[in-house]
Amino acid sequence: MRLRIGLALAASAVLTLPAAASADVVHLVAKGQSLTSIAATDGLSVSALAAANGLAPDAELIAGSLLEIPPRGPDAAATGASTSTPRSPARYTVRRGDTLSGIAARFGLSTSELAAANGMRTNGVLLADRALTVPQSSPSVSEPAVTGPADSSSGPPYPTAERVTASQVEQVAVANGVPASLAAAIAWQESGFDNDFVSNADARGVMQILPGTWGWIQQTMTDGRPLASASAIDNVRAGVLLLRSLLISTGGDQALAAAAYIQGLTSVRRYGVFPATQAYVNDILALRQRFGTP
Repeated sequence: MRLRIGLALAASAVLTLPAAASADVVHLVAKGQSLTSIAATDGLSVSALAAANGLAPDAELIAGSLLEIPPRGPDAAATGASTSTPRSPARYTVRRGDTLSGIAARFGLSTSELAAANGMRTNGVLLADRALTVPQSSPSVSEPAVTGPADSSSGPPYPTAERVTASQVEQVAVANGVPASLAAAIAWQESGFDNDFVSNADARGVMQILPGTWGWIQQTMTDGRPLASASAIDNVRAGVLLLRSLLISTGGDQALAAAAYIQGLTSVRRYGVFPATQAYVNDILALRQRFGTP
């Protein structure tokens, strides 16, 4: 994820969609981007991109909003647009705090698919530092990955060799009106409290914040008090502020807010909670019991 994101901003996640979904990618608009620049990057005409989003071709884009990137038609090769090529299975190194369902959710797989690819049971024990094979999702049901700006890999937040404690996460959560055990459960599930963790989707830090999401949180949620981009505690604050926004948007429904944290609120509202997301939510709700503060 996830969004996890425009509120679909969380982080870092790549998730399976129903085959009927029309968009291949949901793009998080960065400051200065236009329909023209995004269309050129994705090999589309401006009119096609505008039509897919109900916009006029000369519409101005708002940073932090989401655009659906429609699939290119059969004439894409003729117009010079690049076409996708098969990818080798990814490799993922298990970190402390990971669960099979949580990893599966990040890559748009079911828990059983990931388990089968690695000769494991779905309830098998994961050992830290184990390398997992992550199979490619079926193209027919490929989800709309939430992407940041093209140059987001060089931007904040920056991973640092810091760890936080459950107590620190809970204190930040309480200070911002977020249930402490929910924030701690998400922090543990996402990174094992490790601010040096960077996911395959380029989500970073304790709360696994994408660079594009970080900028959006800074612009809309910090009341003019910037977060330190290389601070583990401020990475926690960013995730907690996003979680607070999701709780407000879902009427305080913690399970739905957790789903939106990994899948994105826009996606949850449009498509419902994906099975992989539900497995993630179940893990979060179970992990809450490990942390004492309600």
